[in-house]
Amino acid sequence: MEVRNLFWGKRNRLGCHGRLHELGSCASKRSLFFQARSCISIALPVFLLITSGLVGSCRGQAKPPNIVIVLADDLGYSDLGCYGGEINTPNIDALAGGGVRMTQVYNSARCCPSRASLMTGLYPTQAGIGDFTTRKPHPTRGPGYAGRLSGNCATIAEVLSPAGYACYYVGKWHLHEDTGPIRRGFDEFYGYTRGYAQDQYDPKAYHRLPSGREKEIDPPDGEYYATDVFNDYALEFIKQAQRTGKPWFVFLSHSSPHFPVQAPADRADKYDEVYRRGWDVLRQERFERMQELGLIDGEHWKLSPRSIVPVDRDDIANGFSGQENPAWDSLGEDRQIDLARRMAVFAAMVEGVDDGVGQIVEHLKQSNDLDNTLILFLSDNGACYEWGPFGFDGTSRRGKTKLRTGDAVRQIGGRGTHQSYGSAWANLGNTPFRNYKHFTHEGGISTPFIAHWPDGLGRQAAWVRQPAHVMDIMPTLIEACGATYPTQIGEREITPLEGTSLLPALKGGELPDRTLGFDHQAAHAIRQGDWKAVYGKRMPERLQWELYNLADDRCEMINLAEAEPERLNQMIADWNRWATRVGVIWESGPRQRGQNNGRAKK
Repeated sequence: MEVRNLFWGKRNRLGCHGRLHELGSCASKRSLFFQARSCISIALPVFLLITSGLVGSCRGQAKPPNIVIVLADDLGYSDLGCYGGEINTPNIDALAGGGVRMTQVYNSARCCPSRASLMTGLYPTQAGIGDFTTRKPHPTRGPGYAGRLSGNCATIAEVLSPAGYACYYVGKWHLHEDTGPIRRGFDEFYGYTRGYAQDQYDPKAYHRLPSGREKEIDPPDGEYYATDVFNDYALEFIKQAQRTGKPWFVFLSHSSPHFPVQAPADRADKYDEVYRRGWDVLRQERFERMQELGLIDGEHWKLSPRSIVPVDRDDIANGFSGQENPAWDSLGEDRQIDLARRMAVFAAMVEGVDDGVGQIVEHLKQSNDLDNTLILFLSDNGACYEWGPFGFDGTSRRGKTKLRTGDAVRQIGGRGTHQSYGSAWANLGNTPFRNYKHFTHEGGISTPFIAHWPDGLGRQAAWVRQPAHVMDIMPTLIEACGATYPTQIGEREITPLEGTSLLPALKGGELPDRTLGFDHQAAHAIRQGDWKAVYGKRMPERLQWELYNLADDRCEMINLAEAEPERLNQMIADWNRWATRVGVIWESGPRQRGQNNGRAKK
């Protein structure tokens, strides 16, 4: 199957193998050009820099870079072609081929906490969204659980705008409507500010801000599909920004491929046969491709067994509560066909995200802005298991699953539907890790991460294997753009940054050693060097801390808690100190048991 690669204007076969080498060669030639140009620019008189009309400064650059962040929703670690997946993502793969991929970037386990960290450079509780957005904050859990952005944090837009940037936001906000994008520094917005997801086919669910703005893009009834409209608005805002003459920042926050899985039927059709092969075969194939790409090695990354279904209600776990996801070959043909279609729709959603990247890149090429635009691509958390291996239909908490057969199969993902793809496909998405979104095991908090910026990075098809966190994006942009992080905005005292700039690592250097803490609704972890202590939730066995050496065991297969009790107890103590410092307060629930017990309590 051939696909059009919008990035370089060449045709390639589905997948990214081989193309990365080709792209790297082309990019290397460009790199030599930019290095030469950089030398010339350094020799120019200083007064030219002063009188050029630039706002701010960018280290080693003639002018500050434009910024594009593309955030996918519930995309698994291995779903992209350039991370081993079989989904058609040629444009994102091309970004990787001309840029840098990171192997150990962490998120905050769920949509809104991850967005809070990314947007502010802080841990979720420091930004006011410790677990989820809400209109009724818990009366005793403190400001870390207000369920909306804190006044004591600054957003990327609130930092870049004073540095002269025009700032635009498209898509899913999920940082609470009362602290919406216009109130928190963005100039223009299109998308939705209420809830975690909306019907992709319902134009009434999406709006333009500031209030009173006319919609520049307004497809007629029956033709609206949110992923496409988000892509079109990102391009529209880039064009508007280019007319301002300012450097600009566009945040494209997709709701795809978060449930409800929805995509036009003709886009999903081509994936039906791919996914009728089943999750077991595809998971093994992804694992092998990840090794071929140089992402993992078979010695220190062992493919984990199928993950369990972490649901204590058998009625919404499809009868698999606390059990391992079923083998594909154990299912009947009708169930396989239904499930394959759910995953086919998911894949079509991911391909839609990729199409938008292609649109943006093609326009930036035509406008000669691509080389000095820093493009970041990532996901907000691991793939989502909700709830059982067969997925759900209708309201998610009811967990009902309707088996579709015959002509009804092709209706999956269509207008008026609300479905998920289930825990077993999510396990495929998180290959080779255990567990899912909501967990602080690697499957829940590991994200694919791509940085592309020819003028600033000058490296192609590179891997960075140092641990990082989405809260590092804010300080990275501050350094890249020459902006200043505030101590105060108006009457608001601003919490100092927790993140660190990734630019040294993206340019081939080292990041400082540090401890990373994690907490999400009774799942928590701490990472110190190669060591990670992690505590699960919703597990069938007794809940207790686990300990892993990720240098030897990235997939968390060999629990060293009993072999290294002193190390584990010290890490638990360090986690408690971290939790107290950043405002983690436990929700009520069953207490931990065992010698490694330890919770932050207030």
